[in-house]
Amino acid sequence: QVRLVESGGGLVQPGGSLRLSCAASGIVFSSSAMGWYRQAPGKQRELVATVTSSGITNYAGSVKGRFTISRDNAKNTVYLQMNSLKPEDTAVYQCHAAPTGSRLTYWGPGTQVTVSS
Repeated sequence: QVRLVESGGGLVQPGGSLRLSCAASGIVFSSSAMGWYRQAPGKQRELVATVTSSGITNYAGSVKGRFTISRDNAKNTVYLQMNSLKPEDTAVYQCHAAPTGSRLTYWGPGTQVTVSS
């Protein structure tokens, strides 16, 4: 059974930082592309950042330079370090896994990030 469990969300003031974690089980993590997506109220889900199994990263333009995605294959965990947070970063952040060679992809339930003073 595949499980993706996010943690680290919360309420933070503008300019602050948060670090999200996503612990994965039930997949071969080291050979899976991992990503973070977010959905704000009334908006469509959008890509935030991805990291391939070989460590190549990709970012949405709106977060480039502020967010950093990383992975620890020994811990089956992917992280999203978020700095200089803005109110428009407020959303539910979801972890995504795309195992190599599989047609199936997987989503975590999400963690709420609220940026407000």
